Amino acid sequence: MQPIRQGDVILRPLSNTTPSLGRQLPHLTLAEGEVTGHSHRISEGQAELYEKDGTLYLRVLSPEATLTHEEHNALSIPQGTWQVRIQREYEPEGWHYVAD
Repeated sequence: MQPIRQGDVILRPLSNTTPSLGRQLPHLTLAEGEVTGHSHRISEGQAELYEKDGTLYLRVLSPEATLTHEEHNALSIPQGTWQVRIQREYEPEGWHYVAD
């Protein structure tokens, strides 16, 4: 599977045999917008979100799940385990996460 990108959120496929994904979170919000208040979230399908050492992991249990955001087209995420990354950009002051 190829990485999937929606705005500043990038999902990288992992092996389904990844041993530990950390603690399960009680929501399916992958990232919240710092500027707009919008969010990247799973709106349809069965999925679980985990956090380990500051990194989020998404496990899609149904054949696919839908990733939505108010300013982007909805994306279909295939069944599997995904690492959630937030795009960073470099400025003379250093690296920082892209604000959405």
